[in-house]
Amino acid sequence: MDLENKVKKMGLGHEEGFGAPCLKCKEKCKGFELHYWRKICRNCKCGQEEHDIPSSNEEDRKVGKLFEDTKYTTLIAKLKNDSNPMYKRNVMILTNPVPAKNISVDTVTYEWAPPVQNQTLARQYMQMLPKEKQPVAGSEGAQYRKKQLAKQLPAHDQDPSKCHELSPGEVRHMEQFVKKYKKEALGVGDVKLPGEVEVRAPDESNLKNGGGRGTSSAVGAMDKKTPNQKAESQYCCYHCKLKMKEGDPAVYAERAGYDKLWHPGCFVCYTCGELLVDMIYFWKNGNLYCGRHYCDSERPRCAGCDELIFSNEYTLAEGQNWHLKHFCCFDCDCVLAGITYIMVNDKPVCKSCYMKNHAVICQGCHNAIDPEVQRVTYNNFNWHATQECFLCSCCSKCLIGQKFISMEGMLFCSVECKGKMMS
Repeated sequence: MDLENKVKKMGLGHEEGFGAPCLKCKEKCKGFELHYWRKICRNCKCGQEEHDIPSSNEEDRKVGKLFEDTKYTTLIAKLKNDSNPMYKRNVMILTNPVPAKNISVDTVTYEWAPPVQNQTLARQYMQMLPKEKQPVAGSEGAQYRKKQLAKQLPAHDQDPSKCHELSPGEVRHMEQFVKKYKKEALGVGDVKLPGEVEVRAPDESNLKNGGGRGTSSAVGAMDKKTPNQKAESQYCCYHCKLKMKEGDPAVYAERAGYDKLWHPGCFVCYTCGELLVDMIYFWKNGNLYCGRHYCDSERPRCAGCDELIFSNEYTLAEGQNWHLKHFCCFDCDCVLAGITYIMVNDKPVCKSCYMKNHAVICQGCHNAIDPEVQRVTYNNFNWHATQECFLCSCCSKCLIGQKFISMEGMLFCSVECKGKMMS
């Protein structure tokens, strides 16, 4: 099957965001065009999350599917004529009168807010997040949330239909894996005031995962303290270890047990340190993870297609895992088995593509320098390490092993030669 037919086979999913500008590469990218099996733009090689793709229902469908068959079904809804569950984001709109001659209203819309009934508590939570990460519509924070949704919760980590050519056995293994992490690790944070929470012991059935759902049994050591003593000494953030300020909201993770709590800005992934988008977490061995890094801790991930590997056979190269069919040139997609390749920005490139797209140019002969031959590099300029190329720009004396003077890519064996050339 040729490339054009493969792209057609992938269907409308590859049309989403087509032509969207890259926020990272700016005008260098011709516009977003999804590779037929890599999760990147064919033009600039950046991920989909780096492009300014207009918001759609896809992200809400993805999160809705994640919560399907879990205790978090209150956060999803099914639309008419659509069997796919949709994420019911809690959008918060704050309206503040602005004093002026003509009465005007200042409205702030948060694209997501913690699903609590107390709007004052939700507002406090938002104000405790770094300003650049507050998901106010049209702001840098909204863009950050959108990027983290794509990065932390990739659809291809939970939905076999979003993966490239899985075998029936791989689909079965993936479905079992997803079912297991929904049962044992997935959770959504709760925002509450510390004094309102009854501390509960972890459920023993989940202790193997470093914590569990709270039970109704209270921890007596806390009940013996007065409210003031609790506020002063008991409530410390599990992440930064600093004391919580009285009256400030805290985030709880049910799977961790209600004896642990976090500042809103400290509810982050153990691996990447980023805020857990929409407080969606995975709990393992006493730590919070985003979906991506939890899955990485459980399964190898292909460095080519970014999908988790469920086949028994895969390869390890350059410190990364690859599906056998995906250890390919990053430029032309030719399979690299038995072929010379060069790593460029941690991506393998065949020698032909390297010479055409990435090789440095010799200042002497102005030809690309083969990666397997010796070269001389000085002040970001390069030369073949030969008598024909690495020589004085004035008298043509070979400079290999000799002292030299460099000026704007030209080489001189002496001050005299430099003076002659400059005059």
